[in-house]
Amino acid sequence: MADDQRPVFAIGHMRMSVEDVGKAYAFFVRHGMRGILERDGFAILELRGGTHLILNEAETTIEAGERAPFDLMVDDIDEAHRRFVADGVEATAIERGNIHDSFSVSGPSGYSIPINSSHVAGIV
Repeated sequence: MADDQRPVFAIGHMRMSVEDVGKAYAFFVRHGMRGILERDGFAILELRGGTHLILNEAETTIEAGERAPFDLMVDDIDEAHRRFVADGVEATAIERGNIHDSFSVSGPSGYSIPINSSHVAGIV
């Protein structure tokens, strides 16, 4: 596949421990992730490009405002912000930057989840 310009690697799986897997699963599905599997205490969601977010029950208490173990990128930052706010999700104002425009939302278990504008280079 000499003509394939995509990077060789992609992120396969990332994990997030949450206090309530069902609520976290519903949150992420409602905001654009594809639900793959939901079981008691465990769930799998899919992101663009095929990366899977694995949710599991937290063994310890998560401190409100703790940064999520990942950030998310979207094509239309203004629309994403509008959709979160319309859904009643606490969101910071959009900060305009040199590389990304970004904002953060209060996600499942009180995690702060950064949302960034995409700056993808080429085909991914």
